Formats: sequence, structure tokens, C-alpha cells
Amino acid sequence: MYNFDIERPGSVADAATAMGREEAQALGGGQTLIPTLKQRLASPSVLVSLSGIAEMQGVCTTDDGRVAIGGATTHATVARDAAALYPGLADLASHIGDPAVRNRGTIGGSLANNDPSACYPAAALASGATIITNNREIAADDYFQGMFTTALEEGEIITEVRFPVPEASNYQKFVQPASRFALVGVFVAKFAESVRVAVTGASNDGVFRWSEAEAALSGNFSQSAVDGLSLPGDNMISDLHGTGAYRAHLVGVMTKRAVTAAG
Repeated sequence: MYNFDIERPGSVADAATAMGREEAQALGGGQTLIPTLKQRLASPSVLVSLSGIAEMQGVCTTDDGRVAIGGATTHATVARDAAALYPGLADLASHIGDPAVRNRGTIGGSLANNDPSACYPAAALASGATIITNNREIAADDYFQGMFTTALEEGEIITEVRFPVPEASNYQKFVQPASRFALVGVFVAKFAESVRVAVTGASNDGVFRWSEAEAALSGNFSQSAVDGLSLPGDNMISDLHGTGAYRAHLVGVMTKRAVTAAG
């Protein structure tokens, strides 16, 4: 590690001001940032802790029926407090990492980092969520822009995420045992007029929607609708845990499992 300053603002406005300092970096639960600092892959001079901002914590419903989750809300809180509001999302949160990670990691930190194998990006994209920052609102379809890349601008803070609640949903992931990240994860969300399917852990471009499966499932919401569908493996992640072709195959398997569980 190395020397740095730490700011602990009590409001979003104070956090935005602190983020204006030179080489400032937002700190959520620290589950990604702290290991990154230890490996000296990042070296901000100021860390702005968001964990003490009350207005960025908690789960509630909005007037239009969406589930709103503060950006500094931990995975454990989402798993507990969203269970009756959005069961599919709560179940996803309950299987992130281990208890230590779930009690420190935050939804805002996960979405800001946009790890290609993280779980929340699949939920946000499949749900058609809206990412709220201190400056604007960003639709999930516009927010995710590639591996570790988002639409966030420098100094922008995720203050809240709003999820439309589907009629049925489920998330299935094939876990990489050491990291607890998804080797492949699929979130399926069935709405009244359409189905959205988002895939994490598989692509070199990060989280993505599987449009072919969405079209098939919108007409027939059963695992048989996915029969015969496949994805090319050439742009899938290939590493010691699995080839691109293997991950492409797993996408179909996890999609079927998610549809069956949701139904």
C-alpha cells in the first residue's frame, strides 16, 4: 500500500465536492478497490468513502412501482430487504461472494466497476434498470459500454438504482469456486410484453443482452424455446477455467435453468 488521504462525507453533495479533488477515487465497500490498491494497479491520492451517506442506503419502492436501491446499500441488505419486492434480485444478491463480501460490498460499487463477471450488471441490464447519479439518470442499455467500462464520467457517483419489477425472474450462475464470480451468469426477466435476457461472465465485451433468446422467449416462455439457439464462441472469454466455446454452451444451459426456475 501507499499513503493517501481519505474523506468521509455525510451527504451526496459533500461527496461530489470531495470527488472534485485531484486524483480522487470513490470508495464503496472496497471489495474491488482495496485489492487493486494493494497490487498498485491504481494509486489515487484521495479516497472518498461513500459508506456513511445515509441518503445512499436502503431499499424502497417508488411511486411508479419500481424498486429503488441506494448506491451504498450492501449486498446483504439487498438480499434481505428486497426479498418481498423483487425476489429474483434479492436471490442474486444472496449468492454474491461469501458473507464477508455481502456485508461490505455495495450495489453501486459493483455497477461502477462493471467487472465482466459481476452479477449485478446482468440484473440491471435484464431488468431495464435506471442508474441514478449525482448528475443524471442513465438507462442500463446505455450505461454498460464494455469490460470495466461504463457511461460514468469522472467524479460521477451512483446514488441509486431503480429496477422495474418483472412478472417473473431468475438468475442462474455457474460459479468459479475460488473467486465466487460467475464463470457464466444469466438473468431472465419476464415482463408483460417482452422478455429480457442478460449474460455476464462470458463475453470479452462484458455484460450483454442475448436478443435471439429474448425474441424466442417472448413468444414462448419455456426452456424449449431456447432449443437450437446458440452463441458463437469466438468473442467469449477463454482462460484456464474454460474456453470461449465452453462459455457459449453454458449461456444456453444457464438460460434454460433460469427460465425453468422463473416459471
